[in-house]
Amino acid sequence: MLKEQAQLVRRLTILADLFILIVAMTLAYLIRGQWGGLEPFHRYLWILFFAGIIWCFLLSRYNLYASMRRRTRYELFAALINVHLVGGAVLGGIIFMVDPRGFSRGLFLAFLGFSFVLMSLERLAGRAVLGYFRALGYNYRNILIVGSQGKAVKFCDLLTDHADWGLKVLGFVQIHHDPAVTEMKGHPVLGRVEELVEICKSRPVDEVIFCPPKSFLAEAERYFLDLEELGITCRVALDVYDLQRSKKDLSLFHDAIPMLTFHTRSLDSQQLFLKQLLDIGGALVGLTLTTLLLPFIAMAIKLDSPGPIFFGQERVGVSGRVFRIWKFRTMFCDAEHRKADLLSNNEMNGAIFKIKDDPRITRVGKFLRKTSLDELPQFWNVLRGEMSLVGTRPPTPAEVGQYENWHRRRISIKPGITGLWQVSGRNRIDDFDEIVRLDLSYIDNWSLWLDIRILFRTVKVVFSGEGSY
Repeated sequence: MLKEQAQLVRRLTILADLFILIVAMTLAYLIRGQWGGLEPFHRYLWILFFAGIIWCFLLSRYNLYASMRRRTRYELFAALINVHLVGGAVLGGIIFMVDPRGFSRGLFLAFLGFSFVLMSLERLAGRAVLGYFRALGYNYRNILIVGSQGKAVKFCDLLTDHADWGLKVLGFVQIHHDPAVTEMKGHPVLGRVEELVEICKSRPVDEVIFCPPKSFLAEAERYFLDLEELGITCRVALDVYDLQRSKKDLSLFHDAIPMLTFHTRSLDSQQLFLKQLLDIGGALVGLTLTTLLLPFIAMAIKLDSPGPIFFGQERVGVSGRVFRIWKFRTMFCDAEHRKADLLSNNEMNGAIFKIKDDPRITRVGKFLRKTSLDELPQFWNVLRGEMSLVGTRPPTPAEVGQYENWHRRRISIKPGITGLWQVSGRNRIDDFDEIVRLDLSYIDNWSLWLDIRILFRTVKVVFSGEGSY
């Protein structure tokens, strides 16, 4: 019954969203029309066909047709912002291809603004209405919690703190080895797990939530089968492993096998897809700039010292994959042979080599490094998918060979042309462990907006000449 109600609400919400798009276009036309210069209203209605398809797809992708019970207002607004940013970009591309000159930019932006505001109000109103009915005793689910250990109590506290979710705790069912009690957190203990079926048959139980210790997982299957036979929804709280840094993600592998994933890097497919688009677009722009500057840089390098224009070196990429990185040559050709004689002058502590006044660097090379022009060929590595615009510094295999275990997490993502270390005053950091901590901070806090902020800070650093030898 609850599932059918959810499907009805979903269909009504889709119809309401399509109606909102029509209202948003009407309001945008009325407001923008005050300044004149618009064609008749019906000439703009064709975009509603594409907007309806795009918005419904994105709203579904961002789970805005799923239950709002456990979503905060911030998460709701963030999802709607993403829908309108991505949807606006796609719809803008369609408009550019179909009617590049005849469509008013002001009308388009007003449409996006009204759509966002009206859909936000719609979702907030829906939450308020459902919350009101839950307060009256409607639209709630009866929950039975199996387990009286710390995790079961924590789960109960979470439901108590979020009464607006509409999940009502009927009571606890204890696991075998727990001492017998009659009440926990103001809720009755209804018996032990051996009596679970009879407890469920004697009470209006909608869902049973297992919060088991690891020792109970092996025998839990028979209780799942009993609940399946009764037609009662069963869930398992899989926080039985206390990994400190890893994020947890539960998904279906090939729509068949439930998988609990522990990961320290982002697995958000939508943001990673947008990051890939940013990399491709940035690489194309960067390679265009490289092509324009190539004749001048190549001439300067050749006139300054004998040797090739480009310098290629093996570096370690994501998960230990080895690739060849490309730069404009900034050193004399015998630089690698002379490195051994300079190791005693290394100014960095740890698995990285760097000295301020490196005698192996040519005169043109100093200028290229100061202006970061030597990095331009790396846009080719970005286009090939070996690097990203923003990431961690790509190490050499020799450096990785000196890594401690905790250092290796920095190569769990693609290396980048720029990164948090490069925009944090790299010439003032002389400890490799500090570089790793910056890289791990980037990995743990990654978002597309963080990449964009680092790119803007990189432009500032390059033009100010900060942070490079």
